[in-house]
Parts: sequence; structure tokens; C-alpha cells
Amino acid sequence: MASSVQTVARQVKPILSINDEQARRRVIQLYKTWYRQIPFIVREFDIPKSVKDCRQKLREEFVKHENIKDIRIIDMLTIKGQMELKETVNKWKNEGALMYLFKDTVEPKPTDFLSKFLTGHD
Repeated sequence: MASSVQTVARQVKPILSINDEQARRRVIQLYKTWYRQIPFIVREFDIPKSVKDCRQKLREEFVKHENIKDIRIIDMLTIKGQMELKETVNKWKNEGALMYLFKDTVEPKPTDFLSKFLTGHD
């Protein structure tokens, strides 16, 4: 009966990075590229966010995925980040799509009377 349970180790091919250090370098390079492009993006898209706000959001997005350790997932997220950057720089997306990235940082409107009163909403 014990022989019926077998351990199978599956070998998977890497997507881009062969080890953790290569994946780390790719992530840092992507972060630096986004960081440098933010002033141009803010100016080109004329969004109601400052360069500082956009850089803070960039940091939040990278920190959100800091606990991922699988190299293949890191590579996929890096590829997606590069595609997003290319779409943004080439203006293949509009201001609404860019502002969609900020949707989770918007504070919800107050619902009860006292909260509305204290914030000055009707």
C-alpha cells in the first residue's frame, strides 16, 4: 500500500529568469524604468495626480507583490509590468485606464449621518 503513493517531482522551464538574482534584477530594472517615466506620463496624460502621488502608487504596487517567491510568477508579473509601461508610454491607453490604477486608494464616501456631518457632505 505504501508503494502506491509516489512522489513526483516535475521539472518546469523558467520563463525568463534562471535564479532568484536574475528575477530580482529584472524587477529592480522595471521599477527604475517606471520611476523615470512617471514625470513624462503625468505631463502627457494630464491626470489630476502629481509625480509624487504616482511614484507612491508605483511603490505600493511593487510592495503589494513583495512576498511572492516563485520565479515563474515574478517573471510573469515583470512581463505584465513591461507591457503596461509600453502601453502607457505609447499612449495606447487613455486617461481613464490610467486613473483606474488609483481606484483602491480612493477613500469610500461616508454612509452614516455623523460621518457625513463631520466630513461636510450632504
